[in-house]
Amino acid sequence: MVNSVSPGYIATELTFRNNPPHELKKLTAGIPLGRLGEPAEIAKVVEFLCSSLNTYISGQDLIVDGGFSVGGFQ
Repeated sequence: MVNSVSPGYIATELTFRNNPPHELKKLTAGIPLGRLGEPAEIAKVVEFLCSSLNTYISGQDLIVDGGFSVGGFQ
């Protein structure tokens, strides 16, 4: 079994290049935490999954999107 990580909108150069400011404002408004994620936040999830602290998570997809998938598709 494997685990996977599905990041939401992350504050990267590519995100800023592909989304004009007005679109980013609209997207951010749909994220319950009120901001884009940081690359380090995704890295920490991956680090945890690969570490010895993860002793019983298997076959899962962890969605790391600040809550966007819960209510941001409006």
